[in-house]
Amino acid sequence: MKVVVLAGPESSGKSWLAALLQQRFGGIQVGEYVRYFIEQNPRDTCLADIPEIARGQLEWEDQARAKQPELLILDTHLLSNILWSETLFGDCPDWLETELLKRHYDLHLLLSPDDVEWTADGQRCQPSLAERQTFFKASHQWLADHDQPLEIITGDWQARQQHACAAVEQLINRHETYSISISQ
Repeated sequence: MKVVVLAGPESSGKSWLAALLQQRFGGIQVGEYVRYFIEQNPRDTCLADIPEIARGQLEWEDQARAKQPELLILDTHLLSNILWSETLFGDCPDWLETELLKRHYDLHLLLSPDDVEWTADGQRCQPSLAERQTFFKASHQWLADHDQPLEIITGDWQARQQHACAAVEQLINRHETYSISISQ
C-alpha cells in the first residue's frame, strides 16, 4: 500500500486534487474529518475539540488502511490538526505529534497557496495570502524537520494537477527492492 497525503493551507486545492488522484489512480480517498465535525457541531470550534477531531481523523484513516488498498489518498492528516490548533488556540495536545510520527506516509504533496485564489466556503478563515503562506511554511518546516517524503506543488490549477499526477505516478511505479540474506 502506498499512502499519499495532501498537505498545506486552506484553499490550495487539497480536496480537489485528492478527488482527482483517486479518480485517475483508484484506491481509497479519506476526507477531512474536521469538515464533518464542523457540520455536526455548528458553533465556534475550541481547543477542547481538537482531541475529538484528531481521533476522528485517525479513525477514518485507520478504517481505510485496514482495507489495504494499493493506494490510500489522505486529503489531510494530523499535521493539519496540529498546525490549526497552534494557529487558532496557541496550543496543541502533545499526543498528536507522537501519534502522527507512528505512521508511515510514502509521499506528502505540499500545496503552496501562491498562484491560486482563496475561496470562501463557510469554514475557511484565512483569506489573507500572508496567513496561508505562514501555514505553508510551518507545514514545510515540520515535514522537513521530520524527514517526511515531500513534493511541493505550485502553479495554477493545471500545473498543480500535472505535477501531483506525475508525483503519484512515479510513487506507484517505484519498485521496492529487498535483499535477502541466506545464512547456513
